[in-house]
Amino acid sequence: MMLGLGETIAEVEQVMQDMRAHDVEMLTLGQYLQPGRNHLPVDRFVHPDKFEALGDTARKLGFSKVASGPMVRSSYHADQQAAGLF
Repeated sequence: MMLGLGETIAEVEQVMQDMRAHDVEMLTLGQYLQPGRNHLPVDRFVHPDKFEALGDTARKLGFSKVASGPMVRSSYHADQQAAGLF
């Protein structure tokens, strides 16, 4: 999930709960960065501490692989995560 587009932390946590209810195992949380003028602007920059806390929440919910940080992207170590190395 990309954060910083106007979502609330409660909404992020609800989506994580919904994902686990559907047996999703791997999760990446990263900061949305506006790629150009014609794209949605960044609503807010999420503090790294909040990414860490959301990562902790994700692990408590049962995600087996979690990458959570401002520069994390959906492909962030995906091959290593799928292989159980991360």
